[in-house]
Amino acid sequence: MDRGLAVLLTALVGGVLALQAPINAGLGRATGQLPAALVSFTVGTLLLAVIVALTGDASGLTSTFDVRWYYLVGGVLGAAYVTVALIAVKSIGAGGVAAATITGQLTAAVVIDRLGILGLEEMRLTAARVAGVVLLLAGTYLVVR
Repeated sequence: MDRGLAVLLTALVGGVLALQAPINAGLGRATGQLPAALVSFTVGTLLLAVIVALTGDASGLTSTFDVRWYYLVGGVLGAAYVTVALIAVKSIGAGGVAAATITGQLTAAVVIDRLGILGLEEMRLTAARVAGVVLLLAGTYLVVR
């Protein structure tokens, strides 16, 4: 995928992601917090199952049990995020959830890049990258205070 298109699509999906916490919080008010997280993941899983069925792209599923165990943790991490976000949105709002999420993601990503975790190529920790994290921390503080 072209880099520009990748950035654009990711930014668009990120914008839509800001809706996830308040939508799930509304669902949580109706069903309870943990049931809301379960419903959210179930609906997403069903949609992905339909997409896989329609595209006929299920051949890789047989390799699922041949991968390293930690490659299967992504769903657990997603469930943790959705659950925490739907609880936190009541206290810090959608903007606070988005700011804290982005700050946490970028901070962790910079460390992951620096250490070359999970097969990624190591990247230098530059002053610009550190400044980016510090600015996001400051921005998160301003959004949630």
